[in-house]
Amino acid sequence: MDHFWRYILCVLLCTSIQLTALADESRFERSHSQKIVGYTTDVLLVGMPLAALTGVLIEHDWQGLVQGSYTAALTGGVTLLLKYTVKEERPDYSNFHSFPSGHAATTFATAAFIQRRYGWKLGVPAYVLATYTGWGRVFAKKHHWWDVVAGAAIGTGSAYLFTRPWAAEHKVSITPMSITDPVTETPFFGLSASFTL
Repeated sequence: MDHFWRYILCVLLCTSIQLTALADESRFERSHSQKIVGYTTDVLLVGMPLAALTGVLIEHDWQGLVQGSYTAALTGGVTLLLKYTVKEERPDYSNFHSFPSGHAATTFATAAFIQRRYGWKLGVPAYVLATYTGWGRVFAKKHHWWDVVAGAAIGTGSAYLFTRPWAAEHKVSITPMSITDPVTETPFFGLSASFTL
């Protein structure tokens, strides 16, 4: 687990070094600072999933690899489907693939996967990077705020759907059930969960 934490810190360090190297240029004009922020969000788009994949492989967490693959597939599929169906124009008028934010979907899927699989100690810095990415996409005029919120919801929802370490450790089973109130004869539907400690 310590190796995984080191790789997450490596992504943070690389990103901060890139920001520091470009900091002198960012004083000029706003559009240039938007380009720099946009560039760093591109770095995080690739860096976060790579750091997570590296940590999973180092830990030989094959179940996590499967869960992460399902998360990535659902996130990417839903995001691309919506981008090519909705066709919302980007704020910078570059194309019609603004909704939802793929950067936000990917980074939030990665952050939620890390948090669900390995806990909040690793999840908090991952969520910070994902939040920066979402903010950066709006600041760089690549997305509207609702594009980022939708992307974050898609990514987080996908990870929460497929990543279940607690359930695996505690043998959780969820069963649908229906009960009819004997007095009013009203049916109720719900879920019953059982687990072992």
